[in-house]
Amino acid sequence: MWAFITFILSTVISCQKKPANSENAGIAISFDDHFINDWYALRSLFQKYNAHVTFFLTCPDSLTTDEIVKIKQLQKDGHEIGFHGTIHGNATAMLQSEGPQKYIETELEPGLKHLAQIGIKPTSYAHPGGNHTDQADSILLANGFKILRDVAQAERKLFGVPVYHFEPRIMSWIYYPFNKEQIVDALMIDEGTNISEKEIKQALKKAKDTNTAIMLFGHQPLYEKPKNGQYGFSVAFLETILKEAKAQNLKFYTMSELPDKK
Repeated sequence: MWAFITFILSTVISCQKKPANSENAGIAISFDDHFINDWYALRSLFQKYNAHVTFFLTCPDSLTTDEIVKIKQLQKDGHEIGFHGTIHGNATAMLQSEGPQKYIETELEPGLKHLAQIGIKPTSYAHPGGNHTDQADSILLANGFKILRDVAQAERKLFGVPVYHFEPRIMSWIYYPFNKEQIVDALMIDEGTNISEKEIKQALKKAKDTNTAIMLFGHQPLYEKPKNGQYGFSVAFLETILKEAKAQNLKFYTMSELPDKK
């Protein structure tokens, strides 16, 4: 009996040991949709912390001349321009109702063509609304995307009852272990997700301790509480994350860099 208990305890302790080093430990931040002017306004903040991020762009056919200049400058700054769909469609519903070929012709090809015309070829993809299936993932990977990003939320409710709240030590799926995985989850940091500064700092420390990269994402940068249907993240909260990541000596990764890291 005691031998069994000793075995269990030794197993738990060994699983909690820190890796031999933290040379890869980092953070991968991404932003979704089409808030190009708002993203562009964050350039000085990213430069302050020498941070590189990924912008997942949707509806590229509606890009204005000014937006093209700005998105190209963000790319020139070292940020990645990922793809978030041509029409921001629900992949699950589209595949069920229209089939794979129509999904490709509607959601993928037109937007990728528009981006190619301005010299951008995305290699990362964020599922609109987090809707996807194994079939959708297979199609996207076959079309040249290195990594596909899904949505992880800090809180989940079932019939209005909270099932869990963000716990950095438990949510292992938001940490990239540099194992070449191509289908990943990033934690949403938008207003209303109820993630505290203390919790996000604990999460960044876990990335450091486990030699992994924590994956976070948001939508529109906000300088005050959201109103009139706005959805996005606090710029002050983002700076807290960037500042702490720098203090923890975490590396900043774009999404496509994660599966390429050796």
